[in-house]
Amino acid sequence: MAGGDEDAVERMRSLASVRRAREREKEKRRGGSTETPNRPREVVIPDTITVGELANRMAVRGVDIIKFLMRQGLMMKINDVIDSDTAELVAEEYGMAVKRVSESDIEEGFIAEADEADTGDLRAPVVAIMGHVDHGKTSLLDALRTTDVAAGEAGGITQHIGAYQVRLADGQRITFLDTPGHAAFSAMRARGANVTDIVVLVVAADDGVMPQTVEAIQHAKAAGSPIIVAVNKVDKPDANPQKIVNELLQYEVIAESLGGDTQIIELSAKEKINLNGLTDAILLQAEVMDLRANAERSAEGVVIEAQLDKGRGPVATVLVKRGTLKRGDIVVAGSAWGKARALLDERNAQLTEAGPSVPVEILGLSEAPTPGDVFAVVENEARARELTEYRQRVKREKGQVSGGSLSLADMMAKLGSKKISELPVLIKSDVQGTAEAITTSLEKMGNDEVRARVVMHGAGGITESDVNLAKSAGAPILGFNVRASKQARELAEREGVEIRYYSIIYDLLDDIKGVLSGMLAPLQRETFLGNAKVLQTFDITKVGRVAGCRVTEGVVRKGARVRIIRDDVVVLELGVLNTLKRFKDEVNEVPSGQECGMQFAGFQDIKEGDYIECFTVEEIKRTLD
Repeated sequence: MAGGDEDAVERMRSLASVRRAREREKEKRRGGSTETPNRPREVVIPDTITVGELANRMAVRGVDIIKFLMRQGLMMKINDVIDSDTAELVAEEYGMAVKRVSESDIEEGFIAEADEADTGDLRAPVVAIMGHVDHGKTSLLDALRTTDVAAGEAGGITQHIGAYQVRLADGQRITFLDTPGHAAFSAMRARGANVTDIVVLVVAADDGVMPQTVEAIQHAKAAGSPIIVAVNKVDKPDANPQKIVNELLQYEVIAESLGGDTQIIELSAKEKINLNGLTDAILLQAEVMDLRANAERSAEGVVIEAQLDKGRGPVATVLVKRGTLKRGDIVVAGSAWGKARALLDERNAQLTEAGPSVPVEILGLSEAPTPGDVFAVVENEARARELTEYRQRVKREKGQVSGGSLSLADMMAKLGSKKISELPVLIKSDVQGTAEAITTSLEKMGNDEVRARVVMHGAGGITESDVNLAKSAGAPILGFNVRASKQARELAEREGVEIRYYSIIYDLLDDIKGVLSGMLAPLQRETFLGNAKVLQTFDITKVGRVAGCRVTEGVVRKGARVRIIRDDVVVLELGVLNTLKRFKDEVNEVPSGQECGMQFAGFQDIKEGDYIECFTVEEIKRTLD
């Protein structure tokens, strides 16, 4: 019977257990060791990890790790998160090898190592056209590429970065970036300089060096780009090119004629005078720089502009810096990714591929990327998703942490004491870069008392969700070169949300400045009228207490503001002189040296010996500087 019990026990043991026992028996008979070699287990530890996950990776019971942490003075539960240093301490305590990894390792390999300087073919120079408003930048581009863009622009100013490639008669090519000249587009111009090989600074011969001209020089120098000065409008009668050469000296832009290294070309875009001189100067500068790029590799470059097109979805204008971008490539740009369904040049012609220095529009991205983002082609969709999910998470975490320009304590203190008034606004623009430029300008506009707060800014038409967000934030919607859909318009009317449309940035900024100025508390200016002394007081039925006074200085006037002072202490501030009598007659004012009767609105506590100051208060409206 005992033997039968042993069989039952044998049957109950798992097959794997029986096999292991037999293996041990065999090992013993061969005289080998039954112990496994003591190799340390490798544990991969990220930036943060839960106690439970660490236990799984170490193949140790979670409760044992918790006990160890308690001995170290850390009270932890199985789902609590610990940092990588603590996790490494635990793993080493158990004699395990540690491999530290960081989430940001995902980014490794996205942008490949720089190519050798002498490898690759010559590429076209990328030229940024910069300068002050209305100095003729777009007209110069039009003259160079013989197409008229300026006529279609609102207010005659360029409000986007345009990218064009010009093919010259001898087959050579130059890529031009047209950057806006208005002060609000400082960030866009800085981006223009950073992707640029050469900066062409356009200065009007009849106007001279202006604030944005100086700013463009600073951007170009910060980016380390050589400058070529194009003195435009030399055909005008009051043109003075020599004056501009002299003005540029104070900004360390020295002409070749004065022993410097800056080429200065005099031309007229309108009359098409000396355009060849400018293209020759650009090609000469490019030859000196020996611009090369390897086209035989996957493409990398920079997003110049992005927008949300109603019919085509997110559209990104990109400049390829090296490699060749082909139709069908999987592209990652910032937190956006997608398969390049179509590549279009500036004339809307379909391309199958785009090489170095070629600007193209990409269709097929998941969202409109941020201008200035680096883009690159990745090997597969899984890699693209992994990258963009990590970037979106980082972006979200940054958004939750940042509390604007003020610290949280400052903001709460100011809001608590009602010192700061905020004007919330929601901005929708046709392109991402313009929305950013408007946001930056509005954020600079406020002071310690009032400021604009941008609730949201983005590219694309105004939708119902924008109206709902504006309603909850109590903000107007500012549409720049975009319109609201029919449903959004109807919803805005029902909810009482104001939508304002603009096509010129000056108008938008001036309007908001006006609103913010109206929110400023007016200045109160006092004008002294006169003083009086209370000689006697009388109680009159149905009227109340009346003071018999003598005017000691100036005049007292009916309806004026009064301040009543007793023993050098103010007992009534900003009272109103309701009734003024001379004998039995009501009068409007009483001059110095005369006696009169006074009665004050809502104030009865008047006594002999009180002094009365009489003055007027004038409110002066304030404006933002």
